[in-house]
Amino acid sequence: MERRHPLPPFTMETALQKVQMAEDAWNTKDPEKVCLAYTADTEWRNRTEFINGREAVKEFLKRKWEKELNYKLRKELWGFRENRMAVRFEYEFHHADGQWFRAYGNELWEFDENGLMRKRYASINDLPIEEKDRKFK
Repeated sequence: MERRHPLPPFTMETALQKVQMAEDAWNTKDPEKVCLAYTADTEWRNRTEFINGREAVKEFLKRKWEKELNYKLRKELWGFRENRMAVRFEYEFHHADGQWFRAYGNELWEFDENGLMRKRYASINDLPIEEKDRKFK
């Protein structure tokens, strides 16, 4: 049985730890590693895309990081209850043409009893920025 500590129900300390672990994992830009935090049948909504299953998550992340270059992410816990969390995030990236973006968004997370994320719903907006305006270097 796969387990990802900390396990729900979360405390302030363990919720903050879970968010930091997610930020650290996503900043590796390693789809093989990142997808292991999700259940085999995970459900996602990412912008307008609906993704079901760990393997589909892995493929989505491969595509994402092939086009979102120099990706750097920050996450912040906004709230939690039992096995659910609300997280705010910002990340920066550029496309192959050199155009930089800062993405802003919110995620709603639901975990199973083994600490794997069962559901992830993300609303995200991208803002074109100049390289000189980057926050995350």
